[in-house]
Amino acid sequence: MNAQLTIVARIEAQKDSIELVKSELLKLVAITRAEAGCLQYDLHQDNDKPEIFIFYENWENRELWQQHMHNDHIRAYSAATDGVVASFTLNKMTDIA
Repeated sequence: MNAQLTIVARIEAQKDSIELVKSELLKLVAITRAEAGCLQYDLHQDNDKPEIFIFYENWENRELWQQHMHNDHIRAYSAATDGVVASFTLNKMTDIA
């Protein structure tokens, strides 16, 4: 049986590109929430450092999340934000308590 997968993705925009990155991230929300296996897909922006965005995601399993990562809308986001994301960190997590 495949275990549920939690993803915490941290995106840091370059300070002169915050609004561009934000608008591209927002485009991902509705389409991703409609994907097979997506249980939760929430986007957050840091109150003190607006260049920091966090996705908190829950997926039925790793395989469905991997399908998501290869979808056209993820490729479009990557192309649109190429060169304006200062850092990206992805944590794949399992609920332990």
